[in-house]
Amino acid sequence: MKQSKLFIYSVLAILGLLLASCSSGDKETSKAATTTEHTHKSNQLWTCGMHPEIILDEPGQCPKCGMNLVPVKNSAAEPDGKKAQSGERKVLYWQAPMNPTEIYDKPGKSKMGMDLVPVYEDEVSSGPSVKIDPVTVQNMGVRFAMAQKTDFSRSLRTVGNITYNEEKIYTVSNKISGWIEKLYVNSLGQPVRKGQTLLALYSPKLVTTQQEYLLALKNRDLIGKSSFSQIRDGAESLLKASRQRLAYWDIPESEIKHLEKTRQVRKTLSLQAPESGIILHMNAEEGKFVKAGASLYKIADLSTVWVDVSIYDNETSWIHVGQQAEMTLSYLPGKKFNGRVSYIYPYLDKKARDIKVRLEFKNPGLELKPGMYANIRLKSPVIKGAIVVPTEAVIRSGLRNLVFISRDKGRFEPREVTLGAESEDGRVRILSGLAGNEKIVISAQFLIDSESRLQEAIQKMLAQKSVKPVSKQPSTEAPKKTEAMPDNQQTAPKREVHNTDSKSGMKCGGDMDMSKNSNVKKKNNH
Repeated sequence: MKQSKLFIYSVLAILGLLLASCSSGDKETSKAATTTEHTHKSNQLWTCGMHPEIILDEPGQCPKCGMNLVPVKNSAAEPDGKKAQSGERKVLYWQAPMNPTEIYDKPGKSKMGMDLVPVYEDEVSSGPSVKIDPVTVQNMGVRFAMAQKTDFSRSLRTVGNITYNEEKIYTVSNKISGWIEKLYVNSLGQPVRKGQTLLALYSPKLVTTQQEYLLALKNRDLIGKSSFSQIRDGAESLLKASRQRLAYWDIPESEIKHLEKTRQVRKTLSLQAPESGIILHMNAEEGKFVKAGASLYKIADLSTVWVDVSIYDNETSWIHVGQQAEMTLSYLPGKKFNGRVSYIYPYLDKKARDIKVRLEFKNPGLELKPGMYANIRLKSPVIKGAIVVPTEAVIRSGLRNLVFISRDKGRFEPREVTLGAESEDGRVRILSGLAGNEKIVISAQFLIDSESRLQEAIQKMLAQKSVKPVSKQPSTEAPKKTEAMPDNQQTAPKREVHNTDSKSGMKCGGDMDMSKNSNVKKKNNH
């Protein structure tokens, strides 16, 4: 019986010791967890959603707007994740060692002749990039697109004025003085054909010259059979000189042959149209005396017309002679006319700051009339393999142009680019700074930029606090002092934490303690 009681007592003692050890282990575990939680909370900082520059060591309210503080997400303290233990590093692009904005998608030589260096994906994720939570990215409404390497062309649109083709304007004038006997074409705008008689001109000199030619012709017939060669040659030369004078006065060859055949002098001279067209100007009236050299008619050939357009000076690089042009008219909806650039004027209009360009169009049905206004579209040559992005993807600050590149795990990298021409479909050419097939941000870039600046400011403040930590003594005494203070004065210690550093706070606490000790000494002395 006694042995059984001893056995029971020993078992109970062992159980008591085990329970005591378990309770002590639980206490140590809970103490360690409490210590870890306290350490985590001590490292946790708090900021205001409306005033990001406010950063405090403990929760509370913002000293500026009174809103509740929210914890700061320390993205720098978060681990980047496990890196790949095996496999090769992925090359994103190749860049010049002396110019980081000179980017290529294949290895080779830079513009300076130096070997290109590879840029790996894990290298790009660090540096000037910014990391944003995916939920925040979705709330910001961020949209993405791809930087494409494709054929690029630009179309210029302008307004033109249809004018006459100055190379096909002909002037009809008389080379001998006389009187206009008869007008066969007597109205402006009247169409004429080539060789059509315009007027009949009477001139005494013309009559005399015809008579001289008939006499020379008769003289040649009389002495043409002479045995003396000098006489025969003289008669031939006189006839040739008289005929040449008639030709110089623009008398048609048919009229001269008719004179030789009929041997009758004609009173008037007929002036004919040199080309087909319309009468653009007329200075002829029946019975009017005109001097030699007077401009009687102007005939314009409208089979082709010119169109004068104005191009801004920054667009001249896209214009060249022979370039195709397309014209539409509001008078003829739905119909297009095709032409080309025939001439680029070599000077600039000082007032309008533009350059005049001449276009040439065919006008078979005379539908294009001088004086009409037309809409012109000039097609530039196609650039093969150009890198293009949407225009909304570019942030233009005035000094530089930025494009945000989307990386994995919610990281965004700002990239400085050099812009080229913009197309009419909302695309812009990238001359340098981007490689093809890169994922870019096309909306909410300014929010991403502000987020990067905010995170940069927070990291600087966190680094400053890690270098100059706040001592424990002022932090333990401050809550005791604020408990006795009124509600409107409890936010003062938080404001001091933001506006002053740890050293200034320690000095302030030391001054307060010294002032109290001095007061106690004075009372004791009394």
